[in-house]
Amino acid sequence: MKSLFENKTIMITGGTGSIGTEMIRKLLRFNPKALRIFDIDETKQFEMQHELKDYDNIRYLLGDIRDKDRILRAMENVDIVFHMAALKHVYSCEYNPFEAVKTNVLGTQNVIDSALANNVDKVIFTSSDKAVNSCNVMGSTKMLCERLVTAANFSRGAKRTKFTTVRFGNVLGTRGSVLPLFIEQARKGQPLTVTDINMTRFVMSMSESLNLLLKTTQIAQGGEIFILKMPVIRPIDLANHIIKEYGSGNSDLPEHSRIKIIGNKAGEKMFEELMTLDESKRSFEAQDMFIVLPEQQELRGMINTQLYIGVKPGEHKQYSSDLVKPVPESEIGNLLKTEKYD
Repeated sequence: MKSLFENKTIMITGGTGSIGTEMIRKLLRFNPKALRIFDIDETKQFEMQHELKDYDNIRYLLGDIRDKDRILRAMENVDIVFHMAALKHVYSCEYNPFEAVKTNVLGTQNVIDSALANNVDKVIFTSSDKAVNSCNVMGSTKMLCERLVTAANFSRGAKRTKFTTVRFGNVLGTRGSVLPLFIEQARKGQPLTVTDINMTRFVMSMSESLNLLLKTTQIAQGGEIFILKMPVIRPIDLANHIIKEYGSGNSDLPEHSRIKIIGNKAGEKMFEELMTLDESKRSFEAQDMFIVLPEQQELRGMINTQLYIGVKPGEHKQYSSDLVKPVPESEIGNLLKTEKYD
């Protein structure tokens, strides 16, 4: 990994987000020439500057990916781009759909155009399981972004830029996710709010998401979608575990009142999918991930699958959270113990 990132100029859009922040800490270990943190949040950039004040190879760039001129200039002489900037919350995107389109779709096209104009080496786009058979605005915009990123490998011409997607599940502990919400509710003595007892979700830890990004950067040839193999949990089981671990604050509540079922919000699905049946037919399977090749035959022909060490053709089956046995409640503690989520 060090040879991949050492003395390189790396740009992270949305770099002050939960995953972006941890990615910066990870990349600093590899001694990059420069890390450009491109983000619209001035306050979070200020806080990051204070925290990482001992590093002189970090550049803090205020800007919005909706502003093509700004991101075009910010990407000059960049080698690798991690594109993480997005509107990610299902509920807010449902009520502000065109804002999601402007940031997620038009913003991603601006990143693509700027990368080609600056002859960037690789662009790694972070997508979501909600992009698969989506029924909500956020997932639909992510699906369209995946198509834009894949198609960019057609339009690059003589440029060296390779465009690739990673598809995440629910990353435990990120801002706005259910885990820190449950912990906060338990400590305050409030009932934990669960959408539906039968809901299931794919989950991954922060460290797993970072390792997936790094490995993808290393082996991506352009046009693929990389998907980590990940466990499934039921939020109701996670809530019960959190009550046992953190719930001293709500121990005075009657047991039947410690969890409150609130019903689905706008845009929420009962289960999520990481890979469709059609995608599985052009996938390869490694020990820890799936690699989905592009739908376009011309792009598939440009990918040498023999360079993927230790992979085999994937099974032809749908990868859906309602078809995977959830982690038992008794084992959720083991799932969380390697990370600090307080």
